[in-house]
This record gives sequence, structure tokens and C-alpha cells, in this order.
Amino acid sequence: MGPARLVVPAAARGDRIDRVVAALLDEPRAQAQARVARGEVTVDGEVVRKSHRVRGGEHVEVVDAPAGSVVVPPPVPVRYADEHLVVVAKPAGMVVHPGAGVRDGTLVDALLAMQLSLAPADDPTRPGIVHRLDRGTSGLLVVARTGEALRSLRTQFDAHSITRRYWALVDGVPEHARATVDAPIARHPGDRTRFRTATDGRAAVSHYEVQRSWGRATSLHVTLETGRTHQVRVHLAALGHPVTGDLAYGASEALAADLGLDRPALHAAHLGFAHPVTGVRVAVDEPCPDDLRHVVCRLDATVAAPGDDRVGSGGDDTGVC
Repeated sequence: MGPARLVVPAAARGDRIDRVVAALLDEPRAQAQARVARGEVTVDGEVVRKSHRVRGGEHVEVVDAPAGSVVVPPPVPVRYADEHLVVVAKPAGMVVHPGAGVRDGTLVDALLAMQLSLAPADDPTRPGIVHRLDRGTSGLLVVARTGEALRSLRTQFDAHSITRRYWALVDGVPEHARATVDAPIARHPGDRTRFRTATDGRAAVSHYEVQRSWGRATSLHVTLETGRTHQVRVHLAALGHPVTGDLAYGASEALAADLGLDRPALHAAHLGFAHPVTGVRVAVDEPCPDDLRHVVCRLDATVAAPGDDRVGSGGDDTGVC
């Protein structure tokens, strides 16, 4: 038992504080009402009555909350922001929004804790969310702060006009230096957490280009036309070259261990879109985080410079993490 610090979701605007506390702590409303009556709940540092209605974005503290209560994650890096939207660099290991057994510690929680207003959505646990990155994937993600931005960005994603480029490290060396993978994707029939290529799946198109190879692993730039769940991971695995460290899709456990990888070596490195209000093109680039740079250094250390087997853009290492 100990204090729990919560951030009120924008979608809860107008709700009574007892209802908000009950939902955030996943406990009966009568129990939450008792907490408020005992003065155990403060909103922005002030004790409130159970009839208090929230605005959204307030900081709530509950004394002696149950173990496992909501923990607000640390701030995430902001790479672009205005009153309409924000582009952030999501760290690997963070889930974008609640779901599939994850209640808190999400990117949404972090943004609300940073007191960023987010556009209300049909699902109150997903304010501002227009696209996602897998938990193990790092990199750029755009979040809407207004309804206008939310609608525009969703339309752009549906029209495939948003530019997304990933840096990926894969096991082995692909046969072709550049290629297009045009293969529909469907949920795996035997495992609801995974996907596979299937003729009856949803259309999915990815383009890749080899940046550099070390023989046992190769770095690629992957550009998406569509945005299916696990698309990059599924398409590269279907080629026989899964993302290094992606054990769920058949990557070598031994190689991942040797490189010190505890997540798929996949990073959303570039994001480009038309600003929802001005129409001006917004383009953001994000270098690989330290863990992936460390992997590249380890690969470099295993290849002798005079006789290495690197391939790529004429020996130019530009774009390699």
C-alpha cells in the first residue's frame, strides 16, 4: 500500500472524481467514494468532494492505494509539437495505449502526465492515437491534439500518403539488395499474438533496401505503403530473414544473445506527413537509440576492416543506425 499518482484522461472530462478514481484503480465505485470522503484523494494537490467534476489532465493522488495501482511513466522525447499535434520518440519497451493486459505505464499515460492535451477518441483509453508501434519497436509516432488533426491524420494514413521509414537489422543476407514485398497479412490461426502472410489477409506492401551487411546480419531501410500490425516483422520473416532479436518470428536466439539484443532490432526512423491545418509537409528523423548503436558496434568489432564482407551504398555507412 502506498500513494498512487494518476493523470485524468481527457476523455473523462466532466466525470465525477469518485468515478474517475474507481476506473483508474479498477475498484468498486463505493470504495472510491469512501476514499474521497476520508480525504485520501487530492486533485492538483487539493482535497476534493466526491461531487467534484474533472476537466481532464489533472494530477490525482490517492493515499494508500492498492498495490499495483497506476504508475505514471517518465516523459518521452518530443521531436515536433504545436497546438494540433505532437511527434514523439517512443522508447522500446513502452506500449502505446492500454490493452491486452496492459493497464498503465503507456505512451498515452506519459503524454497526459506531461500535461499535453490529446484529441478525444471513440475509445477513451486511446486519446489522440492514429497509429501504433509495437512494444519492442522504438522511434517516431505522431499523436493528434485536436479533433481536426485526428481526422486529417487518419485520412492520410488510410490514403497511404504518410511516409514511414524503418531501420531494421535482419538475420543473414537477403538475396536481393532491394525488393518489394507484396503479401497480404492475416492473424495467425494458432497464436492470436502473431500474424502471417496469407492470401486471404489484408493487403500489405513493404519496400526494403540493403544498407550494409556483416554476413550474419544485414541492416535495411524499410518503407511502408500500408500499415498492418507487425507488417515489417512479418514480411521480413516471410523472406527468411526475420528482424534480429524477434524471437516471436523465428529470429536466431543465439545471434540475439551474442549481440546483446533483448528486443527486435527495429526502429521507426522517419515520419513525414502533411500538417492537418496548414498543409505544409512535416518531416521528422530520429537516430537509432543507444541499444541499436551498440549492436552495430558489436557487429563492426567482429569484421576485420581489410577483408570484411560489407555491402551497401558503395561502402557509405550513411543511414546505418
